[in-house]
Amino acid sequence: MVFAACCVSVAPVSAQDSKVAYFDSQRVMRESSPSKAAEAKIEQEFSKRSKELFDTVTKIKGLAEKLDKESAVITDADRVKRQRDLTDMDQDFKRKQRIYNEDLNQRRNEEIASLVERAQKVVKQIAELEKYDIVLQDAVYFNPRIDITDKVIKALAK
Repeated sequence: MVFAACCVSVAPVSAQDSKVAYFDSQRVMRESSPSKAAEAKIEQEFSKRSKELFDTVTKIKGLAEKLDKESAVITDADRVKRQRDLTDMDQDFKRKQRIYNEDLNQRRNEEIASLVERAQKVVKQIAELEKYDIVLQDAVYFNPRIDITDKVIKALAK
């Protein structure tokens, strides 16, 4: 029983000597220069395909409006053919849009994974350099004095 009392009285002292830090990974993803550069790179990679999809939507809408205006004066066979063509174009557009979204999400996930890996290395370096015992990520509450997010963002910018 005396041993248990000694352990209890030593535990708080040990916890007080621990050095704790916190970093906000979401803020790193939003504000760091590598994150912004990755977003710009992805935007550039996908801009051509995005424009092609936009142009296709515009074309489909234009043809649909034209068909609505002319449906009273064209033959039934011509109207059915145009409707079929519009349906085919719409299905092709939806397929291309789905592929585009899948490709875009995959690229974003690749860039995020790379950034997460770099951020974790930076956090470990800061923790070792400043002798932190533990670094918490995305806490519900933290005291701003233990926040190292700015240090992580600055280190990632180098």
